[in-house]
Amino acid sequence: MIYLDNSATTRPCAACVEAMDDMLTNCWGNPSSVHSLGIEAEKRLKTARGQVAALLGAEPARVFFTSGGTEADNWAIFGAAERLGKRGRHLVTTAVEHHAVLHPMKALEARGFEVTYLAPDADGFVSAEALGAALRPDTILVSVMMVNNETGAVMPIAEMLRAVRKKSPLALFHTDAVQGFCKVPFRAKTLGADLISVSGHKIHAAKGVGALYVRPGLTLPPLLHGGGQESNYRSGTENLPGIVGFGAACAVCDPASEAARMAALRDLARERLAGVPGLVFIGRGDAPHIVNVSLPGLRSQGIINCLQDAGVCVSAGSACSRGKRSHVLSAMRLPPAVIDGSIRVSFSRDNTPDDVEALRDALITAEKTLKG
Repeated sequence: MIYLDNSATTRPCAACVEAMDDMLTNCWGNPSSVHSLGIEAEKRLKTARGQVAALLGAEPARVFFTSGGTEADNWAIFGAAERLGKRGRHLVTTAVEHHAVLHPMKALEARGFEVTYLAPDADGFVSAEALGAALRPDTILVSVMMVNNETGAVMPIAEMLRAVRKKSPLALFHTDAVQGFCKVPFRAKTLGADLISVSGHKIHAAKGVGALYVRPGLTLPPLLHGGGQESNYRSGTENLPGIVGFGAACAVCDPASEAARMAALRDLARERLAGVPGLVFIGRGDAPHIVNVSLPGLRSQGIINCLQDAGVCVSAGSACSRGKRSHVLSAMRLPPAVIDGSIRVSFSRDNTPDDVEALRDALITAEKTLKG
């Protein structure tokens, strides 16, 4: 099977699997316990926090583990609104965010907040100028994803931050970096964002673990109340196997070389797929790992089924929006036929040029088969 759906999830790497197996079989103590098993578990937790923080470019004490990117996004948005809700009621995001951002925003609208949804251009890009025009004195939170999970559009986060600091200096800035972590270069310390969400299973760790970076000096309301784990922010016994596996995956990750490898595959795919009859490319494709294409007049699910029969796995947009027309491509005002025939190809360090050739051959066969 040729797996080209890495934006949905990646295969856990050997280092992650080995670390998790060791935690489950040899170091299964509770890190809050004070006996030897618990003390060793706490040491492993501290090591993993340092490994994730090092790859993120953050202080370990400012990295808080969650169950994944969705939880990190929810905590950032609801926490910021609760913390600053008396100062203002205006929030800004984009119309192409993941539902882990859009749905909390809708929930806050129901509570009386006002949300501005910035529309993308035809390539799925939102400019810093568009954000600047939407900012107001009562803006308390801006949330913009670093890399769009469907189109691969890379948002100008650094420029957006400068606009926010200039026009709405009291507002918090959150970026969902789930698709940007280890794909596009950034360091939390120098980027300047107040809140950054990341997820383990997008970088060859296991599902069920992520993290929220909270800049030094910023406090948020606790996400979960209880025993006081994660510096009283997220109570509950930690998912130690997942966290340690996340740390191990971070420790073996080489972002620069992996991004270069994926970018080469992206460029090769754009070159080779250009010859597929009727195929059109969607979006800017800035990110190194995502290529979105369409066969207008066909249906995404039919294309996916044909590719699967050929041993090639891809997806139709976000894996979290199965069965629904993409809100991202709709916000880009693409023709319905283009949207309905779109598929997302996403690479990882595990892929090779041969995978691209297999994809091309499978798409040619799918186009012929589905058109009769």
